Amino acid sequence: MNKLKDEDNAVTKPGVINLKQIIGATLFTALAGFLSTVVPSIQIAWVMAILMLTIYLFAFEVVAVDVAAISIMVLLGLTTLLAPFMGLEQGLLDNKYLFSGFASNAVMSIIAVMIIGAGLDRTGVMSKVAAFILKTGGTSEKRIIPIISSTVGFISSFMQNVGAAALFLPVVSRISARSGLPMSRLLMPMGFTAILGGTMTMVGSSPLILLNDLILTSNTALSEAHQMDTWSLFSVTPIGAALIVTGILYFVLAGRFVLPKTKSKSSTVGSASMAYFHDVYGINYTVNEIAVLEGSELIGQELDAIETRYRVRIIASKFQGEAVRIGPGTMARDTQVKKGMVLGVVADPVDLDHFVEKYNLKKRSQLRSFAESLSPIKSGIAEVVIPPGSSLIGKTARDVWMRKTYGLAMVGLHRDGETMREGDNIRNMPLHTGDTLVVHTAWNALERIEKDRDFVVVTTEYPREQKMRPHKILPAGFFFFLAISMVLFTDIKLSVALLTGAIGMILSGVLKMEEAYQAVSWQTVFLLASLIPLGLAVETSGSAKWIADQVLYVVGDMPIWVIQAAVAILATFFTLVMSNVGATVLLVPLAVNIAIGVGANPAVFALTVALATSNSFIIPTHQVNALIMGPGGYKVADFMKAGGIMTILFLVVMLGMMNLIF
Repeated sequence: MNKLKDEDNAVTKPGVINLKQIIGATLFTALAGFLSTVVPSIQIAWVMAILMLTIYLFAFEVVAVDVAAISIMVLLGLTTLLAPFMGLEQGLLDNKYLFSGFASNAVMSIIAVMIIGAGLDRTGVMSKVAAFILKTGGTSEKRIIPIISSTVGFISSFMQNVGAAALFLPVVSRISARSGLPMSRLLMPMGFTAILGGTMTMVGSSPLILLNDLILTSNTALSEAHQMDTWSLFSVTPIGAALIVTGILYFVLAGRFVLPKTKSKSSTVGSASMAYFHDVYGINYTVNEIAVLEGSELIGQELDAIETRYRVRIIASKFQGEAVRIGPGTMARDTQVKKGMVLGVVADPVDLDHFVEKYNLKKRSQLRSFAESLSPIKSGIAEVVIPPGSSLIGKTARDVWMRKTYGLAMVGLHRDGETMREGDNIRNMPLHTGDTLVVHTAWNALERIEKDRDFVVVTTEYPREQKMRPHKILPAGFFFFLAISMVLFTDIKLSVALLTGAIGMILSGVLKMEEAYQAVSWQTVFLLASLIPLGLAVETSGSAKWIADQVLYVVGDMPIWVIQAAVAILATFFTLVMSNVGATVLLVPLAVNIAIGVGANPAVFALTVALATSNSFIIPTHQVNALIMGPGGYKVADFMKAGGIMTILFLVVMLGMMNLIF
């Protein structure tokens, strides 16, 4: 543990970080000062200064991102008081709008969808989805990422991308725990493709939903020759599909270079446990999966005849077409090995290799049949002690059929300062008071053992199964599909539709109210709600229009494709610092007028804006990025590293496909 702390300190040396902060602060202050000399009003100058401060706080992580966002919100509120000292007639934002983010459609939608996702997870639906993905993709990062990403990308094409990401967050968490892959390696690909999936249909994201209304509004002010047709549901599908494929290929090919290796809590349960038992008892066991091949001499033998001799412990088995056998009432010493049987084995790697070679067995490189049942979140090594008064004193593990009766596969016995292991005849030794048994067990079996007076369970820090409610799957499914149907087929506000599903989950007993509160990532809620007033200030102060005018002034005489690229880049920048809906509303009329002025298709330029406002990967201001930041253990630098390349790929693929199709 001390070594780990030292390594952390080495990475985060205060002197280095303070120097970076000072250099960054100097550069951003200079930039804000320069902008104050060229902007048309003092109000815009102050807004640009606060915008620079926001980007600086995010980029250099002076404080946590949610703290930074709240600080900016409070600062905007204080401008009402400080206006005379700032040379303003009034504050940068009317205080009656300061907390409007907490009641915004986006924030309420996120809260609702987190609750819906927790309800589905509690019924076991997400666990089944995770099991299917593990079964299909194994524990290979390059196979799991495409499966998760393509699934989320497809789902987010018909519902809000933050909704799709929130629904799959518990799935990714379970996959991480069962495969041993850190959450940080899986959540960012999932989140990015959820954003990309919003470009697949005209109902996939708020800007695309809004676009046709903006086109109709613009038509009222345009001449007959420049009237625009609205876009159909699947007009953007080829572009969105190309973007999703690009995103998946990007992470498959470059993931090992751009994705951080931050260890999530759930993915380190097994490794931390084994390190402890290695240090205390000298046990260096691993969990492996072996297949019994045709012609093996192991076929027909009973487990009792081979385990002690070869120092291996069989903890699970599966025969083709049958369910996994693990836990109480399943594995017994008289179990016979059959051809084609798959065995879950706990053993020292050297002993296991000898056993595999002796009987011509196939050792699999990763868990497949037992990917779920033997995952660190489902089972592992534990310590139990025989207390005074236990009815097991004087009896052997063989006498009580410990593995079959209790689900405890004993792999070590610690007595009088000495640890004996499989191969030392430990299962034939009468148990004494104070004996510590090192066992492999399913965690749900260990929970039952805690209530048994014959044992004292020493291992307390292990994943306990939540109280699942599979009998509530019908109401959970009903309210989920009700919410989705209301989103797709009615004009009701998104937040109202999703909150209908969320409150339905609670009223029907799928979730308790306290569980619903726990399901909400309040860091995400405060981050988004606190940034919305900044976007409003950028809009209402005229800062957004000034930025747009400056960019378009520079590229006004260039070829059409260059001007279209400038519009896309401008929309990309705006969506990083304000809401994608706000950026769309502001830029679509501007893009339409520019297109008409240069002889381009105004509908295509309007679509360029609506698509480019989904190009939000560099900083965690997008709802999806904010959602995954905490669970993935990401820093702003991680988004800048992986998202910077994704932003460029998005622009290239989007503009290329649009020019190819339209």
